[in-house]
Amino acid sequence: MKILYGVAGEGMGHATRSKVIIEHLRANHEIHIISSKKAFRFLSDAFPGQVTEITGLEFGIKDGRISKMKTFTETIKTGPKDLLSNYKIYRALEKSFPAELVISDFETIAAIYAYHHKIPLISIDNIHVINRCILDIPIPPDQKDIYRMANSIVKARTAGAKKYFICSFFQPEIRKKNTVLVPPVLRDQILKTKTSIKNHILVYPMSQPESVVIGALNSISREKFIVYGYNKDEVRGNVILKSFSDLGFISDLSSCKAVITHGGFSLMTEALFLRKPVCSIPLISQFEQYMNSAYLDKMGFGKYLSSFDPDGIKAFIYDLPSYVANLSNLTRTDNSQLFTLLDEEISLYK
Repeated sequence: MKILYGVAGEGMGHATRSKVIIEHLRANHEIHIISSKKAFRFLSDAFPGQVTEITGLEFGIKDGRISKMKTFTETIKTGPKDLLSNYKIYRALEKSFPAELVISDFETIAAIYAYHHKIPLISIDNIHVINRCILDIPIPPDQKDIYRMANSIVKARTAGAKKYFICSFFQPEIRKKNTVLVPPVLRDQILKTKTSIKNHILVYPMSQPESVVIGALNSISREKFIVYGYNKDEVRGNVILKSFSDLGFISDLSSCKAVITHGGFSLMTEALFLRKPVCSIPLISQFEQYMNSAYLDKMGFGKYLSSFDPDGIKAFIYDLPSYVANLSNLTRTDNSQLFTLLDEEISLYK
């Protein structure tokens, strides 16, 4: 079967998850991928000649939060020429790759292709939990408008799919039909890695200013921190800065005693699979990251902090034994459940 696979370009979680699923599907199907930005480059390296670049949305980040103004200025760069380019790509795909099925990881152009050609659409992501499940976490007053906006965006992004597979480490009640919760999709490198516990805490803040991170961590002098995200190799007291390397990062992740990161789904779920407690500091104005952090805290697998606060980090470190005990009861799963259900769903449309 010819499957058009759309992958959202914002962040890397969509791309790393989709790579795993596409590798599974390639055994029995012909796949063509459309994506943008970093995800396009990542997937092009993984699947040469099978990926078409489109123009996609990317959130603008400033001072550790999603900036509406920066997002707006990035969005308006997608002017008429880019929209025309997307349209031309769309028309070319009709001729070069007449898809029989579309799968979308929160990507809209592929979904539009499915609607226009009246072919089945399958959604696979983690974000539709916002719209298709009942969230049993507190939503603070400053998150309510953000939640409503996120709910509207998620609802519209791939509306009308035949099936929604939602990857999740928590289990909220499903409120809409054709929705299935499945365990998070994990890379083979994570599934196969052996864990140990050394005397360091892994930090991957991404959006937090370097001065804020280093200053906070230097004040916790009894701990050793390995920090990724600033593209440099330096030692600052008890803080070791490292340039990104996939193998190096996985080694430091699998051997750390805890993780401090934002509220992104992919790293959080990789850490939980490896039974590493997580201190999560979500981007401000990003409801999905707040939701992930709140559930992490609720399940006792780590701590949610609203800012990169030394006292909050100290409290997280103090409670590490309880988080480790809770994680010891977490069932580790591979990708087989999603693969089986997805294969069964696709077989309905042959």
